Amino acid sequence: MKQPISLQLYNRLTKYLYYLEGLGADAPENISATTIAKALELNDVLVRKDLASVSNGGRPKTGYVTKELMADISHFLGHDNTSDAVLAGVGNLGKALMSYDNFKNYGLDIVAAFDISPELVGTEINGKKIFACEKMKNLCERLNIKIGIITVPAEHAQSVCDMMIECGIKAIWNFAPVNLKLPDDVVVKNENMAASLAVLIKRLDQKEK
Repeated sequence: MKQPISLQLYNRLTKYLYYLEGLGADAPENISATTIAKALELNDVLVRKDLASVSNGGRPKTGYVTKELMADISHFLGHDNTSDAVLAGVGNLGKALMSYDNFKNYGLDIVAAFDISPELVGTEINGKKIFACEKMKNLCERLNIKIGIITVPAEHAQSVCDMMIECGIKAIWNFAPVNLKLPDDVVVKNENMAASLAVLIKRLDQKEK
């Protein structure tokens, strides 16, 4: 029986891909696990093991063909299989996410958004239409949407979450600073910006001591 892939591995592979993509025109034709490990300050044995789990292109002394390694990691992460998503809450953060075109490079396409503001309903951002919240169920069922993004204030997050679940959403990317109550068959990824900022400030404080 295959062992489930750990979230830690997914996170590390994402870091490797970001690093390789960030090299841009300066990317070498070949790259080694040791080079990636040094750049990201990771254990080279761990990086070598991770890369071997998703690509068989590694060669002694020469390493991996950079473009092939990027393609292998991207394929493993599912970036070549785009999943449609809807977003609820078209405030500043919601607008920013809707305007970010690179999500498609990582397998996500925000196809529509929902809001309660009459001023926003019927308008478009980056070619994506904003609907009234009561339209969510019909659209999600018609397009078979399984991913929902929550960018509403904390006090509205649970009710929006409940609405998404009723619409058949099975994965939620939650930007509201609240712990959502979910059934067992729905997965969630919480993005707590306040907590991330606190960690950043703490690390800065420790470095300055």
